[in-house]
Amino acid sequence: MGGVIELLVLMLIIAIFAFAPLGYFIYMYTMKNGEPFGDIEPHGDSESALLKAVDKVVNLVKGKLGKS
Repeated sequence: MGGVIELLVLMLIIAIFAFAPLGYFIYMYTMKNGEPFGDIEPHGDSESALLKAVDKVVNLVKGKLGKS
């Protein structure tokens, strides 16, 4: 019987760590009146450094493939 209780406690600890990020996201989403992370701009209205870097890499690869 002791093994079953130990297994139950272990599974409970694993479940808490597994679902903690989901609970945090739900908490943050409901805290800001339905906006997940505050005021954000609509998609496509602003450029980001990551999008610019990815665009440069894609253009570089296209250029290398086109010259071959």
